[in-house]
Amino acid sequence: MPRNVLKIRKNINKNNRLNQAYNNADNIIFAHESEKEFAKILDFYQIDWEYEPRTFAVEFNSAGEPIQSFTPDFYMQDMDLYIELTTLNQKLVTRKNRKIKKLKELYPDINIKLFYKKDYNSLLFKYLNR
Repeated sequence: MPRNVLKIRKNINKNNRLNQAYNNADNIIFAHESEKEFAKILDFYQIDWEYEPRTFAVEFNSAGEPIQSFTPDFYMQDMDLYIELTTLNQKLVTRKNRKIKKLKELYPDINIKLFYKKDYNSLLFKYLNR
């Protein structure tokens, strides 16, 4: 266990500003098109969300300094839930699963759900066929 107190860093970037959450997918530059589509689904169902609002340190060196971090894709404050999407190759899925496992061990009060490609496709299908 690291000697330093675990820190959760609130991100301030082009997509997030302190005390201001965007609720429209068209205002944000996403890392992947699937994230934009997911945000549009949240908008459609009027679910408040933030894109990559926090970064969690998940691995530390021997001096207790963070050397690896994890930034979930979405946070839905009303549900107190983080969502990470993975719609790409299996290598990335394995890496994300490992980071989420570390996050849950270090921050047991954080609620996070990993959406696999099949979950995402199912949700997208329901949204497109509304």
